[in-house]
Amino acid sequence: MIYRFTIISDEADDFIREIQVDPEATFYDLHKAILQSVGYTDDQMTSFFICDDDWEKEKEITLEEMEDNPEVDTWVMRDTVISELVEDEKQKLLYVFDYMTERCFFIELSEIITGKNMSGAKCTKQAGDPPKQTVDFEEMAVAGSTLDLGEDFYGDQDFDMDEFDRDGFSGFDDAGSGTPYDDQY
Repeated sequence: MIYRFTIISDEADDFIREIQVDPEATFYDLHKAILQSVGYTDDQMTSFFICDDDWEKEKEITLEEMEDNPEVDTWVMRDTVISELVEDEKQKLLYVFDYMTERCFFIELSEIITGKNMSGAKCTKQAGDPPKQTVDFEEMAVAGSTLDLGEDFYGDQDFDMDEFDRDGFSGFDDAGSGTPYDDQY
């Protein structure tokens, strides 16, 4: 059996990659195939996320072990077989390749090919140029451009400071009777 994943980016309209992989390969094998297909270096923290049909993150598969609590389920790329978490066509995943800005590729299991086998993972289709691996904020400042992160980059777009509960934050100063901030600032 072979899994065929289709990879796209919301930053580059003509970008597409197809990766075929043995379902018994690890997420690390898929990670390496993606990096090779787009020409990225292997010096960044990356993660896969298993998503629901609306691209909402459900499970994270990290490059390195991040959790030290043995009671919490964790998945590490080198130790997690793809078929352990992905088994249905149209399954959606995210591959976060730039943690600073949470830039990612959108991945879908586009086909399960039965009756054929392969080992590892390889890119079988390439079109378009991938986005840059990381955003150089200094270079952007010199060029005078800005990164359009969207109104909800830092959180809920409906956040209203006037609805903030000031009473919930009283008592944080050394005297124990004031508020941690004042209207005059």
